[in-house]
Amino acid sequence: MPKRILLVEDDRDISQLIESHLKQENYEVLIALDGEEAESFIDQEEFDLVLLDLMLPKVNGMEVLKRIREKSVVPVLIISAKGSDLDKALGLGFGADDYLSKPFSMIELTARVQAAIRRATQYVRTESQPTGDRIQFHDLNLDLSTFSAQVRGQNVPLTSKEFHILKLFLTNQSRVFTKEQIYQFVWQEDYYGNENVINVHIRRLREKIEEDPSNPQFIRTIWGIGYKLGG
Repeated sequence: MPKRILLVEDDRDISQLIESHLKQENYEVLIALDGEEAESFIDQEEFDLVLLDLMLPKVNGMEVLKRIREKSVVPVLIISAKGSDLDKALGLGFGADDYLSKPFSMIELTARVQAAIRRATQYVRTESQPTGDRIQFHDLNLDLSTFSAQVRGQNVPLTSKEFHILKLFLTNQSRVFTKEQIYQFVWQEDYYGNENVINVHIRRLREKIEEDPSNPQFIRTIWGIGYKLGG
């Protein structure tokens, strides 16, 4: 059965081009031309992925993203000409899974779509097969069976990527990871040099697990190289 994609893009030429390409890749595509129409689809339909432009009429893309995250963990890939670090950080902060700046090639779009859907599918399949395994580092505990974390005895809600980043560090407690390596392990695709994606996720993870995010004890920065679990 084809995977269902909601494409939210107000430019008809771009939306038709993307729709045509994705249909050739055997995806079912529904198009919303403004944020209001997108919210209506989201409230009534189920999707495997949302491709979301930020600059939309009626309701902007960030508001649409917040509506999605109120009811669903469906992967959201932002596609936008607003390519500044601020927009990327804001989009990822609201719960976007990835960010693709216009203009982009259909080959890269297809690769990002496939990777996002694959990650979501693997996450659900793994979550349904609990193992009861736990990993501990000082007063940080990670439960691999429930995809949950506890810090100093308190439950900490994590997104799937935050969980897998933390799992990567806790299962390799002496290793330093570059941003490229983190991206390849967690996103399971080639690194496109967009280090801001990693920066935002590390920052959000620190805000959740560190007593003082500006002086992190769990995820430490190794300047000029990357990150490692604290000593």
